[in-house]
Amino acid sequence: MYLTAEQLTQSLDWSGLIKALQTIFTTAVHSPVRHHHFIDVPNTQQATLLLMPAWIEGKYLGVKQVSVFPGNNEKGKPGLTSLYTLSSGETGETLAQMDGNIITARRTAAASALASLYLSRPDSDSLLMIGAGRMGRYLVPAHMNVRPIKAIWIWDRNLAAAEQFAQDLRDQGHNAHAVTEQELASTAAQAAIISCATLAKDPVLKGEWLRPGCHIDLVGSFTPTMREADNAVLQQANVFVDTRAGALAETGDLIIPINEGAFRADEIVAELTELCSTQHKGRQALANAEDAITVFKSVGDSREDLAAAIMAFEATR
Repeated sequence: MYLTAEQLTQSLDWSGLIKALQTIFTTAVHSPVRHHHFIDVPNTQQATLLLMPAWIEGKYLGVKQVSVFPGNNEKGKPGLTSLYTLSSGETGETLAQMDGNIITARRTAAASALASLYLSRPDSDSLLMIGAGRMGRYLVPAHMNVRPIKAIWIWDRNLAAAEQFAQDLRDQGHNAHAVTEQELASTAAQAAIISCATLAKDPVLKGEWLRPGCHIDLVGSFTPTMREADNAVLQQANVFVDTRAGALAETGDLIIPINEGAFRADEIVAELTELCSTQHKGRQALANAEDAITVFKSVGDSREDLAAAIMAFEATR
């Protein structure tokens, strides 16, 4: 069985997927550190193969394979392709293969929304989306699923992309507007939730802009040299992560401030497993909960892929 992008979109509704992630983070799952392999390709740039396994004993085994071939851009082909294979945890037999790009995009956005349930104020009614790329189009509806968002602002270095995204949201009946570079600071100061999904290497979000009680969702930085938030964001916030091990090893949003002495690893308040198990009660457990600023930094976790794959398979078999 192969599940297409369209089938996955239909079966992975936001409410169900958020609940599936909540469940998997309190389930006994084996999720080894992802494997990185480098592949030489004749006459072009080196490629990378990523393998991300996870399994629930006796139930399901899943592996996401991500192939990154930078040289494909010269051939007019996608530089990244991804395939998810779900197998039986009892026999090892293949149950289904799926479009890995959709699995990744939807579970990433659902994880941000799940974190928002614990960390943003329940009355959060405005969202600033920094980044008008592919992930932004998943993050906005995911956040809207868990909070009463009435106003959406879109910023991107490419203003035309931000305007198109805002127009698409207006066509769906939402109150959405693009913001310019000059308007970014004042808009950030109004937003209850700020979600960032960019490929920035220098901060696009500054701590001096933030209003009391806001929630920051940092998605974009997935290497030690990428960052979306400046040191001041972390220094005034309560910082949460999807996993400590992944975040501290992979994202410049934490690695750079730590190396500069602006933040310490032990200042991370909790990770998703602790939130989902109520070991930490999120915003309500913070001092001055109403005005506390929260940050959720995600780098991805193979448990999230497994949860999405199981949900899609069980909905379509």
